[in-house]
Amino acid sequence: MTFYGTLVSGASWVVPKKFVERVGDDGFKKQPIGLGPYKFVSHAPGIELVMEAFEGYWRKVPAVKRLVFKSVPDSITRAAMLKRGEVDVAYLLDVPQAQEVKRDPNLRLAFSGGIAAFFLDFLDQWDPKSPWADRRVRLAANYAIDRRALSEAETLGASKPAGSIVPRNFEFALPIEPYPYDPGKAKQLLAEAGYPKGFDGGELHQLPPYFSMGESIVSYLGAVGIKLKMRPMERAAYTSALQAKKLRGLCVCATAAYGNAASRMSEHVPSTGTYAYGGYPDIDALYKEQALVTDRKKREALLHQIQQLVHERVRFGPIWDYVWPSGVGPRVEEPALMLINPYPWSAPLEEVQLRRN
Repeated sequence: MTFYGTLVSGASWVVPKKFVERVGDDGFKKQPIGLGPYKFVSHAPGIELVMEAFEGYWRKVPAVKRLVFKSVPDSITRAAMLKRGEVDVAYLLDVPQAQEVKRDPNLRLAFSGGIAAFFLDFLDQWDPKSPWADRRVRLAANYAIDRRALSEAETLGASKPAGSIVPRNFEFALPIEPYPYDPGKAKQLLAEAGYPKGFDGGELHQLPPYFSMGESIVSYLGAVGIKLKMRPMERAAYTSALQAKKLRGLCVCATAAYGNAASRMSEHVPSTGTYAYGGYPDIDALYKEQALVTDRKKREALLHQIQQLVHERVRFGPIWDYVWPSGVGPRVEEPALMLINPYPWSAPLEEVQLRRN
């Protein structure tokens, strides 16, 4: 039910049967009908989505009568539009723009997120000839990163260092502390693994567009002797290559799958996962078993066991639960950020409030 009844997927959207039968799938895409607080007006793909309030909404009549969602890929442009009053909320600001918003007395800085986990995926760990196949090397990489300093540099300290790709507030999550920053221990582990002078770790593939994050991680690992070369890619090319299992070396990946511990791990932990480059037979068996268990406590125990094994084997290098800065304009009283935790966008939309003049 997590897959069918939550934002994990769009597998079970409830749509009006008679309307879809009358207009067809393409007609429904052009004029969708749902049960939310806003009605569809228009959509220009890649440019904007326009909606207007539905006065008969059962829960609460929206205070804002018209919403326009604009697609603006560049953080600098989003911030400039906010300053000029062209938008009232600008999501996902980079640190320089966030600091400008913080200094502007007419604007407010707000934070939201926490759903996406960023982590190192050691893509070559399944190759017995690769240094990454050694658990001590993967452990060294984890100790080499100063997660708190990285969070300060990239998100003004808002992102929370993580010890797992499963957020703590998810159902069936096993609380695991993040690795401390200890470059001395990292060098010791590399020496024990037979790499006292370090080694060439290959390429680092950074989830776009967070390339400054990737550059910092390259520096952290380089400081303990793990030499990497970052290979920037456009987002669609990166995702396609990752899914096709074509990347090698190290990946700064992310997952924002909703639901619980099982759905969060589904794409990366089982060997059949969309983005899994390998796996463990015992973990695969446990993952299949937990999906068939109806007793909640037994299922929780199985999922805790999987998370513990993933941690002990240093399957990943969890970095943080991503929280980002956004800018709020002077017209907005309540942007409705994080009212549904950890949903990162304004929601419920009927709770958004403008200031009264």
